[in-house]
Amino acid sequence: MVRRVTFRNNQGFSLGPIGFLIIINIILFITTSIKRDLLFDLGLVPILFLERPWTIVTSMFVHASFWHVFANMFTLYFFGSNLIQLIGERNFWIVYFIGGIAGNILYILLGPSVSVAVGASGAVFAVGGALAVLRPRLRVFIIPIPVPLPLWVAVIGGCLVISFFPHVAWQAHLGGLVFGLVTAYFFWRRQRRFY
Repeated sequence: MVRRVTFRNNQGFSLGPIGFLIIINIILFITTSIKRDLLFDLGLVPILFLERPWTIVTSMFVHASFWHVFANMFTLYFFGSNLIQLIGERNFWIVYFIGGIAGNILYILLGPSVSVAVGASGAVFAVGGALAVLRPRLRVFIIPIPVPLPLWVAVIGGCLVISFFPHVAWQAHLGGLVFGLVTAYFFWRRQRRFY
């Protein structure tokens, strides 16, 4: 007796980590645009951290303006997609979340005690820093610079330049960036040993 065997791909639709993060951030941006007091409830205020410890994570998902969320999600899409290919989804989540938390910890320690910090920038800089270590010569375009720059110049230079803008939590950017750079160094050493 001969049986006919068919193979089907039952994986279904999957957003992946980047798609999931972008959708959550956009949904929360729309929600906080309608109900503005949520921005304060979910944002990180250093002096109130012990009363509201959840904000060390929730602040990474809310943004102050359209351009704030757009810039973070646009950067996350390109840097994150490349990083996932290099280190896998599980390690990407580690870099993203712990990098964002590291940025928020530095903000609690060095930032203004009564201001509200929001945004995924610390986590995004962690992703950018990790990618810059693993692929430093990757060329990227940064608007409005008309020539491609090495990734490491774009990430570190971007962190420095943005730090001079008003109302920017440079402490969170720096904390995330340093975490990403250090973590990627260990990924890089492990890859070298493996090959």
